[in-house]
Amino acid sequence: MNERDALGDNLVPDYITHVQEGGFYGWPWWYLGPHQDPRHAGKHPELKDKAIVPDVLLQAHNASLQFTFYQGDKFPAEYKGDIFASEHGSWNKAVRVGYEVIRIPLHGTGHATGEYEDFVTGFVTPNGDVWGRPVGMTEAPDGSLLVSDDGSNSIWRISYTGK
Repeated sequence: MNERDALGDNLVPDYITHVQEGGFYGWPWWYLGPHQDPRHAGKHPELKDKAIVPDVLLQAHNASLQFTFYQGDKFPAEYKGDIFASEHGSWNKAVRVGYEVIRIPLHGTGHATGEYEDFVTGFVTPNGDVWGRPVGMTEAPDGSLLVSDDGSNSIWRISYTGK
């Protein structure tokens, strides 16, 4: 989930979370559970304790755009069922974040435990220039991942050939 802007470099964290029927995730009055957006101070106090804390917190401005649950057999067996997400990145942070593909391991449980790992990186040069911005993502019939990139106007095919 892309969170809101204009609260600084480190607020509000983007996130990936489960969706439940009738769930309230805070927008636009609250974030990360009981934290009120100062631009809505005093509004809807009855919602404070209803705001769901997300399962996986990402850095603010990571800008997740799409995700997929991996069902293929191209990667190691422990990746099956895990989430892969494209992080588009944002101009709205002093130090660049995002600009990558991340993996959220579900450990065979179907539920995130709060952790994630970098999976495909390198779209930001050492001097901070960006040459790639992952956007869309899907699993190809052969089990590889396809990632569209609107920074280089490319589609990347990611496969595993072993260690």
